[in-house]
Parts: sequence; C-alpha cells; structure tokens
Amino acid sequence: QAALTQPDRESAKVGDTVKITCSGIDSSYPDAGWFQQKVPGTAPVTVIYWSDSRPSGIPPRFSGSTSGSTATLTITGVQAEDEAVYFYGSSDGSSAG
Repeated sequence: QAALTQPDRESAKVGDTVKITCSGIDSSYPDAGWFQQKVPGTAPVTVIYWSDSRPSGIPPRFSGSTSGSTATLTITGVQAEDEAVYFYGSSDGSSAG
C-alpha cells in the first residue's frame, strides 16, 4: 500500500482560496474522494467523490482534481464553517491518508 502525504495544517481567512493536496494516491481506487470531519469521532462527510464530483448538498466552492498521483481539494472562498479536518481516501478507508 502506497504511503499518502498531506500537509498537517492549512490556515486561511474567510474568502481565501485554499488548496489541500494529497500525494501518492492510487488511481486503482475509483471511489476515492475527499472527506470532511468537523468533530473528532463522528462520521466524516464526503465533499468530493470520484476525484472531481460533488455530492448533493455540498456547496460549489468545493472542487476536486487529480494530476498524476496527486489529488487536490480546492475551497474557493472559504467560509468559517469550513473549518475541519479534510482527508483523502476511499469509501472503505483502505487508501485513507
């Protein structure tokens, strides 16, 4: 299993554009995406799936992309309520990073 690398922390002001990357992804996980966890110990919310698709109810300021072995989550015009832990992984957790 490949090791995934994400930055430990990103800081931003309301209205900023934030890019969070995860390198070392495995493209063999077609169900992989980005997850948001606001409260430790609670179930994470999928904000991007299939690398660049947004579930219903997720604001359009969230977008995703992949390039080679790097996935990027972009939050355009970040809001205070977006403060959370974000991580990249598959729906079964097998490639979480």
